[in-house]
Amino acid sequence: MSDHHKDDGSRVETFDARSPSRRRFLKTMGASSLAAATAPAWAQIAQAGQQSEPVRPQTDGAPGEGEQQIQLVVNGVEHTLNVTPNAVLLDVLRDRLMLTGTKKGCDQGQCGACTLLVNDTAINSCLSLAVSHDGDEITTIEGLSKGDELHPVQAAFWEHDAYQCGYCTSGQIMSAVAILKDDNIGRDDASVREAMSGNICRCGAYKNILAAVQDARGKMEGAS
Repeated sequence: MSDHHKDDGSRVETFDARSPSRRRFLKTMGASSLAAATAPAWAQIAQAGQQSEPVRPQTDGAPGEGEQQIQLVVNGVEHTLNVTPNAVLLDVLRDRLMLTGTKKGCDQGQCGACTLLVNDTAINSCLSLAVSHDGDEITTIEGLSKGDELHPVQAAFWEHDAYQCGYCTSGQIMSAVAILKDDNIGRDDASVREAMSGNICRCGAYKNILAAVQDARGKMEGAS
């Protein structure tokens, strides 16, 4: 932050997008819930950073009329939930389990903001019904870090300033994690760009995101 004088002599606090304070805040945020949801992005990032309470196992009672009981293992925690057949996975995670790190963007499977991992495969959760994932293991952005230790992709996004506005960040990171584990995807920049093309970055951080993914590759391989 920095202060400036207005014409009437009063002081107004403005935000310096490259200031160390912003970078420190984003790094702290990365350990809990990384990305922002909607504009204004900075305000959403601040909210996301406060959602650090651990998610406890949720067990619903007997399903009501028109509901179906399913089991989901989300970030290593098993939940038994009653959902309607048309309940969307993204909404169940955000509204029932309060895992709001996964973002609802276009809600049509076109922007990739809702990307998460189901059994280690990246999917658009806005297009997927919760009942179709009974028994599946789901990883959201909140499940990547280990305590205060960032996942290598999260750390690389931080190092390369690939967070940018934050709108797409969680989906970008989840896609990156998936492609770096996929031996069928080439290691060159063109292959990575193609594999990440389902995730739209509205603020134009593609160059930084590509650099972050490639940087994380070596760290993940070294850790395996």
